[in-house]
Amino acid sequence: MTKYKFILSGGGTGGHIYPAIAIANELKLQFPDAEFLFVGAKDKMEMQKVPQAGYEIKGLWIAGLQRKLTLQNMMFPLKLATSLLESRRIIKQFKPNVVIGTGGFASGPLLQAAGSAGIPTVVQEQNSFPGITNKLLSKKANAICVAYENLERFFPKEKIVLTGNPVRQDLIDIDSKREEAIAFYGLDPNKKTLLVLGGSLGARRVNQLIEKELQNILSQDVQIIWQCGKLYFEDYKKHNQQNVRVVDFIERMDFVYAAADVIISRAGASSVSELCIVGKPVIFIPSPNVAEDHQTKNAQAIVDVKGAILLKESELESQFSIVFEAMLKDHGKQKQLSDNIKKLAKPNATKDIVNQIIKLL
Repeated sequence: MTKYKFILSGGGTGGHIYPAIAIANELKLQFPDAEFLFVGAKDKMEMQKVPQAGYEIKGLWIAGLQRKLTLQNMMFPLKLATSLLESRRIIKQFKPNVVIGTGGFASGPLLQAAGSAGIPTVVQEQNSFPGITNKLLSKKANAICVAYENLERFFPKEKIVLTGNPVRQDLIDIDSKREEAIAFYGLDPNKKTLLVLGGSLGARRVNQLIEKELQNILSQDVQIIWQCGKLYFEDYKKHNQQNVRVVDFIERMDFVYAAADVIISRAGASSVSELCIVGKPVIFIPSPNVAEDHQTKNAQAIVDVKGAILLKESELESQFSIVFEAMLKDHGKQKQLSDNIKKLAKPNATKDIVNQIIKLL
């Protein structure tokens, strides 16, 4: 039997890293004796997260272009040339059967080098609005696995496969974990629980909002699990009290989703895909500081089918308390949001992506 080899590349944020790890884990189930290598960007979070998941990783000297003229930007051509050379060397040594890119700077040179060497490549695009790297790579890719409809304007139509985004398998059945989750966080089973998610690093504007609205939220007989992010934990841990759990990072996502009745979240692609499976009422507050404002577009795709509420950062001062209170009191609205977001769930996404990879072996 052939011993297959796979290279996966994706990084910069959890939204690129965790899908790559989920795909590797599924490939490992199908091919237990396969060899895996990850390629990331030096100094980025993948250099820690991938080894923690049990895989080897090599780092490229690459970073994205800044939006203003900086020394980093002037170094970009040199970094790109170096990364392309290093990618070619990695591919020549490892001899992969397929190379998979999940987005982020490092996947650019690597998939470019793989394509030039005649090795099949798969691009996995998480967002409703693709980044520059994946748009460029799509021209040579053998398959492009997407999570949203209508991406023909960015990618060659004949290569697009609608699979959804890979998500943690432990989210599939969270209803059975509610009691355990409530006990784990020391919460009151008779109160409604609000879960606030700011992404792995945290969201400054969301944290400011929750701090300002804290007493108002608590006065409505609501308790809070507030993930403020590693960057902000020192500033907000003082709010830890009987009905407020402030945490920097969440290891057990299945528990927080199981405990939650209502969720406030950023709209990164992985979070959106998870929330579709979880099926709880959501208020999205997209980050306006991301490339091509893709978080707003991700959230809007859910809002268009009446599956969530969208509040822009600029609307928080005037709208948040009105919108939040109205949703909390309207059980019919909660059920509508919950039912509609669930219709968009793709729980078999990881398996479907792996099936596309297997076709290329």
